[in-house]
Amino acid sequence: MKATGSLPAGRSKFKIYRDKLLAPYIQVPVLGWLAGLLISTLLETFIGPYLAMVLGMSDVPALFGFTVVLKQPVLIPGVIIYLLIIYVLPIAIGARLTKSLANYIAGKLQQYPFWISAVIHIVLLYVVINTWAVMNDYRVLLAKLIMIAVIVTLSLNVINGYMGEFSCSHPGFIALGAYTASIITVLFFVNDSVLGAALLPPVLAPFLFPVALILGGLMASLFSLLVAVPAFNTRGDYLAIISLAFTFIIKSLLENLQIFGGARGFMNQPNLATLPVVFLWTVLAVWIINNFVRSTLGKALNAVRDNETAANAMTVDTKKTKMTAFMFAAFWAGIAGGLFAHVMRYVNPGSFGIKKLAEVLAMVYFGGLNSVIGSIVGAVGFNLLSEMLRPLEIFKWIIIPLLLILVMIFRPTGLIAFKDFDPKKLLRAKNKKEEDK
Repeated sequence: MKATGSLPAGRSKFKIYRDKLLAPYIQVPVLGWLAGLLISTLLETFIGPYLAMVLGMSDVPALFGFTVVLKQPVLIPGVIIYLLIIYVLPIAIGARLTKSLANYIAGKLQQYPFWISAVIHIVLLYVVINTWAVMNDYRVLLAKLIMIAVIVTLSLNVINGYMGEFSCSHPGFIALGAYTASIITVLFFVNDSVLGAALLPPVLAPFLFPVALILGGLMASLFSLLVAVPAFNTRGDYLAIISLAFTFIIKSLLENLQIFGGARGFMNQPNLATLPVVFLWTVLAVWIINNFVRSTLGKALNAVRDNETAANAMTVDTKKTKMTAFMFAAFWAGIAGGLFAHVMRYVNPGSFGIKKLAEVLAMVYFGGLNSVIGSIVGAVGFNLLSEMLRPLEIFKWIIIPLLLILVMIFRPTGLIAFKDFDPKKLLRAKNKKEEDK
């Protein structure tokens, strides 16, 4: 059947106009988008409070105006105008105007070692995040928690995505990292009523904080053997059962260790998890985990996931591969736990129960299995959605599960699944000739 009029077969007017509108932006490199975001955040810093006041809001919307709209629907027009002036137009115009310059700079950077381009992009990304976050304390806390969630989601995706198993032990690993790092920093740098006087001057704390985080990660990795050894010596769904039991055992153990606060929790952690510290650890986690899953061991993990018997026949040591990946994932979960404890400056065993497990699993499956980009999207998207719907209180936990059900129906593997993350391709210059190809 021929297409009606002059429209190509299978193309509607809406799709044609949409493609024409988006065509110039396809050629914008990451550097151009970061420039647009920086323009937007700087604009909000200088005129945001005044614009919010003119539009009838008491202050700058903390989270893109969603909480304001849910609390005061009468401000919907003002919020829309604010978003257009502060975010949509500056980002779109900034990216479009800087497209040629950004492509030129990105092209020049390709002539140098890749790490130079990566550092420039990372620094610019941090400037954008910092400029947006420092508007108020809520944004700083939210930015830190989202970046920690990225680490947790990436680490669990190594097991549930790349390995193809189903683990429920991540809350236990996070708790072990949180308590281990907290005990070390409080013991050495804080005058505590339980652990006694500080053993070292507090001025050394920022320099030794990475050591405390790594020890927390190693503790989680060591305890992961309690799950991995029995689980990987059997077949079937034993990992899910054993790992779930492990989470409850760790939670119960921490609730009964009165020397570390018991069910009341453990506090007095020094303020060491600043925004730049959390950002650097997140970048490090993304880089290392991405290299891990793209390495020979990562390819072996995929082979084990697809067909363990065939992988074993192809000389892949399946048990060793799974054990290594499981301990690696537990290590990063422990790192995330140490950061979380020092962001909140308080940890409670109740924070590492079934609710935490549900959140972590939701982020992994919402973003997409077997995908570093999917894990980042899942962590950022889930946490932003959760905070945006906070004013709805109990109804929030009706809407979010319904959205997750819809994702599972229409995108069973997640929003961005089985996508390889190649930073060299991502950060390169884009031109029309390449896009036409």
